[in-house]
Amino acid sequence: MALKDKCPPRQPGKKSTNRLDDAFELWLKRGLHQLFDDVTKEPVPEELLRLIEEDRKRTK
Repeated sequence: MALKDKCPPRQPGKKSTNRLDDAFELWLKRGLHQLFDDVTKEPVPEELLRLIEEDRKRTK
């Protein structure tokens, strides 16, 4: 049985009663920020913006 089958997923915004879970979530959040903050600060490429705009016009 996989670990994910043993432990149901946490719901966003719900506070854990387990300090180990909280420590893991803090570690994960910091690690993800360290890895991806620079990427999220980059501008969206013009080509992608154009494709999104075209799709919006088609779905109206």
